[in-house]
Amino acid sequence: MASMMRVAISVRRILNSSSISSKSDFVRKPLFGYSSVSPFTSQTEINDPKIDLSNEESKRSLFNRLLYRSRQRGFLELDLVLGKWVEENIHSLDESRIKALIQVLDLENPDLWKWISGQEQPPESIGTNPVLAALRGRVMKNLDTYSAPETRATPGQPWVRGWDDIKKGRDGPITGNQ
Repeated sequence: MASMMRVAISVRRILNSSSISSKSDFVRKPLFGYSSVSPFTSQTEINDPKIDLSNEESKRSLFNRLLYRSRQRGFLELDLVLGKWVEENIHSLDESRIKALIQVLDLENPDLWKWISGQEQPPESIGTNPVLAALRGRVMKNLDTYSAPETRATPGQPWVRGWDDIKKGRDGPITGNQ
């Protein structure tokens, strides 16, 4: 218990020390799936990640990392859609498309799903991303093929509407939303 307290005090001293000039020194943007929290990392290095496609080992390593990140997002729909798309297309992507894929993988899950599924329009900076456009085209093609338009939510509206497990009233069930 005492050692834990010493560690907590040491961490607090480090965080409050004057060696860190400001909080802007820390960059908290994911880079290849890891948070970069170093005052020694330049902003250009974060915005323009180095992609080494020169030899087969570095290419294989990069593809495996990107494939893992696309399949293990913690959002089942995105795991399936994004993982399948990356699996099918990763070997045909050039360096600029890989950077576009990394930009898509750095997006937050709820926003990415809304943009891919057509619930919302993406911002201008993301909307021009070729990987996002390809993903969105694929999802829309599948929706047109496998679901009737009247079963879908109108664009800009959430897909889950009126979900209320405590719907009590004269005409409603005691529990559930049947």
